[in-house]
Amino acid sequence: MDVFYREWERRAPGETRDLARARALADALGLLDPDVPVLVVVGSKGKGTAATYASAFLAAAGLRVCTVTSPGLRSDRDRIRVDGRALSAAELTALRDVLDEAIAALPPPSHGYLAPTGLFTLSGVLHAREVDADAIVLEAGMGGRSDEVSLFSPDVAAITPIFLEHAHILGDTPAEIAKEKRGVAGPGTVVVSAPQSAEVAKALGDVHHMRPGDSGLPLGLLPAGLGRTNAELGVVAARRLPGIAEPPPETLRDVLASIVLPGRLSWHDVPGTATRLLVDSAVDRTGVAAALAAARRAWDEIDHVVVCLPDHKDLDGAIAELEGLPVTFARLPWPRLSFTRPLPPSWDVVDAEAVTRESLAALGRRVVVLGTVYFTGHVLGAVDASTERLFVTAAVRRPF
Repeated sequence: MDVFYREWERRAPGETRDLARARALADALGLLDPDVPVLVVVGSKGKGTAATYASAFLAAAGLRVCTVTSPGLRSDRDRIRVDGRALSAAELTALRDVLDEAIAALPPPSHGYLAPTGLFTLSGVLHAREVDADAIVLEAGMGGRSDEVSLFSPDVAAITPIFLEHAHILGDTPAEIAKEKRGVAGPGTVVVSAPQSAEVAKALGDVHHMRPGDSGLPLGLLPAGLGRTNAELGVVAARRLPGIAEPPPETLRDVLASIVLPGRLSWHDVPGTATRLLVDSAVDRTGVAAALAAARRAWDEIDHVVVCLPDHKDLDGAIAELEGLPVTFARLPWPRLSFTRPLPPSWDVVDAEAVTRESLAALGRRVVVLGTVYFTGHVLGAVDASTERLFVTAAVRRPF
């Protein structure tokens, strides 16, 4: 998959993503004006949940929906899905080859690089055209106007809760970050936001602010914890796409009931052992607290917590919530992520590659795994969790 990462790996110090070059690539591939509705999801947390529920709703309505999420759960194949199913290896290879040829025809990079997340976004839109999709759902990699999803003039933009993240890149305050993410919308875009802080709501301006319960779905069809709001947001946003009919109630119930969200308060057994994991991609104090509360509802006690939080995440908040628990801190080996902040002296520290099914089983029978999605994806791979399908639809489809 070197095509997706080649320019990023060769970038010079200080270089940033080249959105203009990405636009030129999309134009060369004939992608800039998809002739189907486009829904874009931006925000600080919960984008994948919103994108999944939006996609499932559209599939229940009888549409073939192509979804792009970022990053992959276990591999790059599951960044792009059709009706919840991850690409096959052959499909991803074919997209790579088309991309490689188109990039070779562009002038060489001079002021930046083609970002991996952007190239997967373009590949997803290309795949949507190849399979004759009826709708496209795109999750932003990072940001809004600075992300490649902004190239596609979305019909609807869904904004999940926004907090201070990627400071000095997207903005120095939550309000500045909100304006950057709001910038994904074009003049005709319907913008729907999850509940926000007063500061963020003011910065977002004139958007539709969803309230809890606006999806009209029973609680049994929504995820527990913080994901509930983002799931409702996805459904509310999907309903705003032009030409979308309400799915039959029975079909909608069946499709939404089939949704699985690996790495989002998901439960997994470590194969061949008595150890059970609660895995959640929590990156701030609120998320960590919600995950621990879910674990305590299921278990009398927590034997161990494994956490991976790079410097730009809310490590201080996590430390406060994890006080009194045995903790192992895992560090990913990637230069783009820093792990330099001081940790409590009682915490064990390991490299992420040392987190295996054997090492997890050695921590006890009730283990909570928290942190950046790159790490939770590593753990999902270690326990061979299925990520091939996020939902199932029985609707009759025309053949590919």
